Amino acid sequence: MTRKKSDLFEDALKKLQNIVEKLEKGDLPLEEAMECFSEGIRTAQFCHGKLEEAESKVQMLLKDQQGEWKSAPFEPVRNDLNEQE
Repeated sequence: MTRKKSDLFEDALKKLQNIVEKLEKGDLPLEEAMECFSEGIRTAQFCHGKLEEAESKVQMLLKDQQGEWKSAPFEPVRNDLNEQE
């Protein structure tokens, strides 16, 4: 059975969560903590890359002024909690 790319992302996200939990406990020897931290950075970079790849593939269909459908890159709306002041 072949794995879907989304499975790889989900697995990496779970792995990252486990690494964070280990580091937050604070009971790892320094060398092991550094190895976990390095692995966490690599895993976070992998996840970030997959998210950027997915974002670049998302397309929205938009009607132009002539009423014809066109494909355009999806641009997410960023909600910043600090803007709600």
